[in-house]
Amino acid sequence: MLLKSYKKNIFRPECNPSFQSLHCIAHLDQDVSEVLPYLKSVLGGFDYLKDPPAVTFRGYGKLITIHPREIAVNALKDEEEAHKILEWLKREINEAWEKRGEIEPRCEGAPKPKLLEILKLLPKTNCRECGEPTCMVFAAKIAEGAKGPEDCPHLEKENGMKLQEYMEPFHLVV
Repeated sequence: MLLKSYKKNIFRPECNPSFQSLHCIAHLDQDVSEVLPYLKSVLGGFDYLKDPPAVTFRGYGKLITIHPREIAVNALKDEEEAHKILEWLKREINEAWEKRGEIEPRCEGAPKPKLLEILKLLPKTNCRECGEPTCMVFAAKIAEGAKGPEDCPHLEKENGMKLQEYMEPFHLVV
């Protein structure tokens, strides 16, 4: 077992304390840098940094970054959701470490969704009913994995399906 324990810090972003979502930083008691290329392969991370090592991917509709000694998760509903995601990551880290002999490590990034492609499918009403000030900001949240097509109340069903299809290669479906 590589990762045995962590301590989590859950907080609202300092730049906007009125945000409803929470962020979480888990401080790892063990260094997981050696497993990161294997996690990239297993979890389909879209960003991989070699120095300092880190992998970023989407899981549970969240943007997650794993560093050697910490894990950052955005847009959480509550502490229970943070715990669920961190325990899932702990299992994934340990399983990837145990099976590293069977996994081809990857150290390259993957393509990222294009904001304009997402925006083309949105209604462009800037209605704010999704909680964002503009459809462009909403598109950025979709690209980050913090929002999904279902969060737009005015998105036509056909465009919602097209957006879901467009985003599939960029998301880990959990």
